[in-house]
Amino acid sequence: MTILGIDPGVAIVGYGAVGYAGTRFEHLRHGVIRTKAGLPLTRRLTEISDDLKVLLDMLKPDAVSVEELFFTKNVTTGISVAHARGVILLECSRYGVPVYEYTPMQVKQAVTGYGLAEKKQVMEMTRRILALEKVARPDDAADALALAICHAHSRGAAENAI
Repeated sequence: MTILGIDPGVAIVGYGAVGYAGTRFEHLRHGVIRTKAGLPLTRRLTEISDDLKVLLDMLKPDAVSVEELFFTKNVTTGISVAHARGVILLECSRYGVPVYEYTPMQVKQAVTGYGLAEKKQVMEMTRRILALEKVARPDDAADALALAICHAHSRGAAENAI
């Protein structure tokens, strides 16, 4: 099974793909989709959409794992990220792949066994699980890999498809 994890954003969308069979993981690919600061939001969303279509065609995932939107302070940034997340969900739906949502706490729990783990702990466990030589960079890509691992570890994931 190929699982694509996506960490939504407007400036940077992290992605990470893993192969998963039984209890074995295989790192397939990770990286980011970047949009240029200063472009109108509509143009940035179009770029995210176009690049995600290419990624979906290339990876042909069986499932996509997306982080649930979580923000506490900057509502304006949260709204922009929500727009990007909507584009991501739309493109995955158009592609026909099931999409699953996970909170940051669920990701931490699935990857480290502790829902309040620090970011460094999550990144190091992601590195170990995927047998990477070093922690994936940038952080957005590492977060996306953790999202993919979270989906593989989740029980009852089929009931959580959106």
